[in-house]
Amino acid sequence: MSNSKVALITGASSGIGRVTAELLARRGLRVFGTVRRLEKSAPINGVELVEMDLRDDSSVQNAIETVITRVGRIDILVNNAGVGLIGAVEETSVAEAAALFDANVMGVLRTVRAVLPHMRKARSGRIVNVSSILGVLPAPYMGLYSASKHAVEGLSESLDHEVRQFGIRVSLVEPSFTKTNLESNSPKAATSISDYATETGKALPTIAERILSAPGPEDVANTIVKASLGAWRMRHRPSGEAALLGFLRRFMPAAPVDSGIRKTFGLAK
Repeated sequence: MSNSKVALITGASSGIGRVTAELLARRGLRVFGTVRRLEKSAPINGVELVEMDLRDDSSVQNAIETVITRVGRIDILVNNAGVGLIGAVEETSVAEAAALFDANVMGVLRTVRAVLPHMRKARSGRIVNVSSILGVLPAPYMGLYSASKHAVEGLSESLDHEVRQFGIRVSLVEPSFTKTNLESNSPKAATSISDYATETGKALPTIAERILSAPGPEDVANTIVKASLGAWRMRHRPSGEAALLGFLRRFMPAAPVDSGIRKTFGLAK
């Protein structure tokens, strides 16, 4: 067995996950990246792809066992995979919300539950959950996505307290808008309510414009690498907007933060 650390990254087919996998492989780690369909996924230099659907218990367990069979351990788990959803809370059906939470929250729970027995046995490990700055801030017309990331925040902080007795630590990475296919292609809620039309007519183009003008995944991927390999701390934010918003949320009075959020999303004061 190689002495290189073993990292498993979910959602490695494109965007943040793909760049993170490449960066960790360049650092000399044995890297496994999960994809939903192997036959449709482009190879990544230095990365072994494993098929996994994070919404399916058996698929997650099979993927983890595949890695354990090949190399005997998993030192770093990066929960990067997830989905988006745009629309007013009232426009979002319970089924749409459940599907979102199944991917963004239950998907994290599935991978964590599958990996932790192996980390506990080794008495070491690092889990990095990719959240969002919208996990600590409200997001009008992205309310259910924001709620799912708030849930990941609470899960991660609680989990870190539980597993540090085994030499395992949990961290969060909180990016802001990032130019990736996931963010650009986030689905809209199926229902449309006319009373929201004036504001959504402003907010949705503003969101799309922010994504198009956002930096690519490289800064977020570098932040994930630091969270995976560096000294532990709970929260890691890429420089720029995410770091600024996190600072403002912590130290600014509520009123100016509220006003800034409405401005960001193109809403009237």
